[in-house]
Amino acid sequence: MHKNTRTALATVAAAALTGGLLTFATATTAVAADSTVVAKADFNKDKKGDVATSAAYAYVGGKDAAGQVVALYGTSTGVNSTKRTVISQNTSGVPGTAETDDLFGQETAYGDFNADGYDDLAVGAPGEDTTAGEDAGSVTILWGTASGLTGTSSVTIADPTAGEARMWGWTMAAGDFDHDGRTDLAVGGNGNSLYVYKGGISKTGATGGGYTVDLPLQDSAWNLQAGDVNGDKATDLVINGDTLPDIAFPSDGLDEYVPEQNILLFGNSSGLTTAGFQTLRPGFITGIGDIDHDGYGDIVSGFSWDSTYGDGSTIPYAAKGGKVWITYGSATGAGRIAGITQDTSGVPGASETEDGFGADLDLGDVNGDAYLDLVVGVPGETVDGYSATGSVVVLYGTANGITGTGAQSFHQGSAGVPGNNEDGDLLGIDVKIDDLTGDGRADLVAGSDENGNGAVLYLPSSGGKITATGSRSISPTSVGVSTTNYPSFGWNFAD
Repeated sequence: MHKNTRTALATVAAAALTGGLLTFATATTAVAADSTVVAKADFNKDKKGDVATSAAYAYVGGKDAAGQVVALYGTSTGVNSTKRTVISQNTSGVPGTAETDDLFGQETAYGDFNADGYDDLAVGAPGEDTTAGEDAGSVTILWGTASGLTGTSSVTIADPTAGEARMWGWTMAAGDFDHDGRTDLAVGGNGNSLYVYKGGISKTGATGGGYTVDLPLQDSAWNLQAGDVNGDKATDLVINGDTLPDIAFPSDGLDEYVPEQNILLFGNSSGLTTAGFQTLRPGFITGIGDIDHDGYGDIVSGFSWDSTYGDGSTIPYAAKGGKVWITYGSATGAGRIAGITQDTSGVPGASETEDGFGADLDLGDVNGDAYLDLVVGVPGETVDGYSATGSVVVLYGTANGITGTGAQSFHQGSAGVPGNNEDGDLLGIDVKIDDLTGDGRADLVAGSDENGNGAVLYLPSSGGKITATGSRSISPTSVGVSTTNYPSFGWNFAD
């Protein structure tokens, strides 16, 4: 298959200027299991958050872009290269075999699918060839244990719409969509429908049943993000894609094409439904969590495109250098809307063409004040003359939502941060903030390009802020991932 466009575009993001538009295309960010807490992964049940990241283009067993996933386990000093598990389709117990362009790990989602108390990991391999045809795709469940993720007894769950070029596992999200106390898994591929596997997924590959959701999109869903927006305890789902022209922004009266549209589907006792769906502000990357601590999940979407096309025409809702839209939740779903850019008061830096502000983002509580904070990736940021070296910006939540007050910015030239700024490093191509030390404060991890090999930067919480003290960089070779043919390690953190 051809390499997945979402990541392939990011490979050349520093130069991917098509008609004057810089495109950053990465996979999904964090997910909130309910409205008030952003769920962290804990694969070994030690109460410290874990990070699963992919190296979807990893060279495995002589096969290019076969793919691997790497679990980095939390410790009292955060994640490091030592406490880890690396799994591919050549790992004992994992179904299938590592093959060229399988892209195992291109998309991932975590949740306790078999209700044993350990988080598990669903792994998509959209380039997998099966008996259904070339690039049919597959989804494998890796089980959590006291020792962490394992390939033992892992299973591939069946695609109910199997077919050639289906690319099953292209996008996924986990949540309790029908509020029955079990974790469900929504999976998409090529085509404008999703399939939801109901909770109760077992080590035999059986599920609690399932259903298809036909989406009001022109084509495939690009990204899925799950969280409880209206506070009814059933998980809702934000879907990114190109909507049909007659439903795009009806309340705003726009009839023009708007890229990277988001729609909100609500969960209920019957599961996800398109009835009463809501259209949201655009943004390729989305996170959901209760920023202002009012009991409703808030939706943050990163619209990292610049404000105009190459011909000078305006892109609706975009901004120079990128913009993050925040839609605050309410009992009826989408509520008040606010936007934030690098020109917002207090936000470090300035809005500049091709910054890519919002190319990735995530929510978590850095300072333990019960208001969720927001980290924003700015992979196109030029620092000290280094083009697209990238940065990450941390914005702090309040009772009034996200503001620029007290915001921080880090890059590889910041004091105490390992590494150096270089052209095309793309720091912030993916970001995540979770409590990785077990102290109740969210720490930050950020992915970068590093010559196509990738890397993961760890920045801990000091208890009140993100700090460079105790930071470290984790390279692919340090965790046992080959750098042959550019594995893209750290470009996709699991949701």
